[in-house]
Amino acid sequence: MNNEAFTSAILGMSDTLYRVAATQLRQRADQEDAVQECLRRAWEKRHRLREDRYVQTWVIRILLNECHRLQRRMARTTPAEDVPAVHRDDGSGLKDALCRLEERYRAPILLHYVEGYDIAETAAMLRIPQGTVKSRLARGRKALKALLDEEVFEG
Repeated sequence: MNNEAFTSAILGMSDTLYRVAATQLRQRADQEDAVQECLRRAWEKRHRLREDRYVQTWVIRILLNECHRLQRRMARTTPAEDVPAVHRDDGSGLKDALCRLEERYRAPILLHYVEGYDIAETAAMLRIPQGTVKSRLARGRKALKALLDEEVFEG
């Protein structure tokens, strides 16, 4: 893939990258840092992309790795008890419920249902078998339903 085609492909998926980062990281600044670092790494290593048709899968995998790296770094530097709890009721119940899902369920749900990737593409991005994607989607839907039901009955 030439530089121009690579740049075009990356620019075309910027909204997707920000949505993926938003499901992994809570702070907007961290999301932006993760996307920026992902794009930098993808550009530097673009010659490693084996097949052009997998550019989205490859870049999202880089982004997920960067989000995990940031989460590990934050866990070492910010004790959870030092972070104040924030309660917002801005009508974004589904987004909040999605953010409260365990990461192993959140990522497949976002990639498959929100971004529209099929099971095989989702499995490739997450580096897990297709059967695992299917089971995580089912369990994630069940957990998401429970979170949304909980919100309805509490609110």
